[in-house]
Amino acid sequence: MSLFKQGRYSGYLRPISYFIDLCIINGLAVTVFFKTIDTVNFILVISTAWIILSTTSKFYEVYRYTREVTINTLLIRQLVLFMLLIFAYSGYNYDLEMYPNVVIKYVFSCFVLIAIFKFTIYYLLQKYRVSFGGNFRRTVIFGKNKNTLALENFFNENPEYGYYHTNTFSVKGDKSNQLGTYFDIIKRDAIDEIYCSISELTNSQISEISDFADNNLKILKFLPDNKEIYSKKLKYEYYDYIPILSLRNIPLEDSFNMFVKRVFDIAFSSMVIIFILSWLTPIIALLIKIESRGPVFFKQSRNGFNYNEFDCYKFRSMTPNKDAHLYQATRGDQRVTKVGRFIRKTSIDELPQFFNVLFGDMSVVGPRPHMVSHTNMYAKKVDKFMVRHFVKPGITGLAQISGYRGEVETDKDIIGRVKYDIFYIENWSLLLDLKIIVQTFLNTLKGDEKAY
Repeated sequence: MSLFKQGRYSGYLRPISYFIDLCIINGLAVTVFFKTIDTVNFILVISTAWIILSTTSKFYEVYRYTREVTINTLLIRQLVLFMLLIFAYSGYNYDLEMYPNVVIKYVFSCFVLIAIFKFTIYYLLQKYRVSFGGNFRRTVIFGKNKNTLALENFFNENPEYGYYHTNTFSVKGDKSNQLGTYFDIIKRDAIDEIYCSISELTNSQISEISDFADNNLKILKFLPDNKEIYSKKLKYEYYDYIPILSLRNIPLEDSFNMFVKRVFDIAFSSMVIIFILSWLTPIIALLIKIESRGPVFFKQSRNGFNYNEFDCYKFRSMTPNKDAHLYQATRGDQRVTKVGRFIRKTSIDELPQFFNVLFGDMSVVGPRPHMVSHTNMYAKKVDKFMVRHFVKPGITGLAQISGYRGEVETDKDIIGRVKYDIFYIENWSLLLDLKIIVQTFLNTLKGDEKAY
């Protein structure tokens, strides 16, 4: 499975842009303008400061609908901030003799090259969309009025932005199963994004479309007016001069956040594999083999990112049985071996999933993946269950440290789990991941009553 969402976001562009820009600012500094500086110290300090500065100023938040004037504004703001940063560095290290005129030439040289690269990528992507039809998102609009007509014209007249508009649905009148018919078309045509005119929709229609989008992994956006729709924190975007509201803001859709999380996952899983699994695996394997015949590892198909299936690995904790892929372990389950009870109680059976993390199928923290049969069942009976698949599944998650670990005994369990999973998806941060990891470790030491 890929690190980034396929067909919807150009996830690799932002990390590549960071890398090239850092090469420019450091390369020009150490080879042209400041040959006498401490190279290692300069690269570490300036690179770290650049990343923090860029994240704060949103320098890399350039999307397919971003206008050239906005890019120029970002460049100018970043230029001024970076110049102040270099002057601060030279002032703190006054013995480096970084003279003001040289600093100004250096900063402007950097930004000429960065601007050339930024606009080259911007226009090449537009050319790629127009000439080859790649990197497109398929769209529909609910509601017909002058605002939706303007948005439809924007999609149709600006193919360089990468939108392929298929339908604008009228939602006026009381037609039987009207929305249901439109939903069937959206699924049939593999639509990526749904746009709604708030003024054309009733509250019940908005709720129905919202539920459909959540349960079918569709991006939902609104053309705003003075009508209140939800008491949620909405995200404003502009397509040309048309304001668009996003109902759900998912931090991990930002490719820099995805990159940070992926780097953390690789680093953390590598440490666990090297320092724990390298010596623990032979011991657990021997204990499993002594007690019962069968493989050391157990793999099971689970639904993950974008609803794709993958093989999830564990240490085998049960005697081999044909029902392992259908039924969860329950309290006092006779299928669980003596060794299995121990490794399940201590969560050691989950450790092989760090290989899933390293391979990119899972994350250290995220919504726990379910068996395919259970996913299909819950998707039909639990509202917004599919929202969990907007991000990679995790070895542990916010729901698991909040009392919703293990067996799903009642509908209340899975509803509570989904509630915490959606909160995590909408409020992700690296600090939240670290908090969940620490709490998971503490819960393991104390013992979890649902770990059986």
